[in-house]
Amino acid sequence: MDFTELIDLASERLGGAVLVANDDFFAAKENLLKPSAPIFIEGKYTDRGKWMDGWESRRRRTPGFDWCIIRLGLPGIVRGIVVDTSYFRGNYPEHCSLEGATFSGLPTDAELTSEDVQWIPLLPQMPLAGDSKNPFPINYEERITHLRFKIYPDGGVARLRVHGEVTPDWDQLKRAGGQIDLAAAENGALVLTCSDMFFGHRHNLIMPGRAADMSDGWETKRRRGPGHDWTIIKLGRPGQIHRVEVDTSHFKGNFPESCLLESCNFERANTEALSDLSVKWSTVLPRTKLQAHTRHFFDEELLDTGVASHVRFSIFPDGGVSRLRVYGTFD
Repeated sequence: MDFTELIDLASERLGGAVLVANDDFFAAKENLLKPSAPIFIEGKYTDRGKWMDGWESRRRRTPGFDWCIIRLGLPGIVRGIVVDTSYFRGNYPEHCSLEGATFSGLPTDAELTSEDVQWIPLLPQMPLAGDSKNPFPINYEERITHLRFKIYPDGGVARLRVHGEVTPDWDQLKRAGGQIDLAAAENGALVLTCSDMFFGHRHNLIMPGRAADMSDGWETKRRRGPGHDWTIIKLGRPGQIHRVEVDTSHFKGNFPESCLLESCNFERANTEALSDLSVKWSTVLPRTKLQAHTRHFFDEELLDTGVASHVRFSIFPDGGVSRLRVYGTFD
């Protein structure tokens, strides 16, 4: 799988934050993790210079480099990053590098910037192109909680995307007891594939919290032929499904007529294998009518299909769903 298809572990919407930077004179460090694509506004200036949608340091007049420290919204294994220098043409950094560290709890700024921190090299100093999306794969197999992003010698970066695999603290979740959302991004779930996502990205389906608006859900284009739309989700951990929520909030004239949820226990499957017609899917929630702008909860309607590693969520014939929650227990 292309690493950009994985969850953005540093996303602001998942709790990611730029905690500290040595310099953000021209443009605030917080812009680096905005979920929206960067924009450019012709003729817009502040009292410090041209307004830019990104993180931008002043022109360096001494040796060295600029840096910022990022707390990942969801700790995990980093598979790759995208350094987006959109609209930074004469003021982008010449190079960048990335380091990682794993902390327990919430370290202070002083602890993060201490010389005692053992930062692990994830990406050596690499050249950047201006006004471009610069992708870099990462080859490191351990869990990371914080990053130190360096730019050489100075300049501006519009966005930093940190794609990877979420690694929850399963021992802590087990100690908490009860049911958890096995299909939640924060619990390691991943939407592997879908039939269509023209209006809204498939990953929105498993994001935390309620959707802000229609753009914050999964929405397909209008179907003009036979068939229906669907998506396949790898659960964060195999488990027994006990309760399901299908939330169509904000979808009023474009909600699906009905939905169907199926499961399988196929732990080593890849995306292609799960899309094969030979895979046996068992019905968890039979095809059920949906309503507009509504949170639908199902428990007694669910069929016992045993332990599930993946679910296939089908909507008929098309439309939008804000969130899918699959609550269950695991061993």
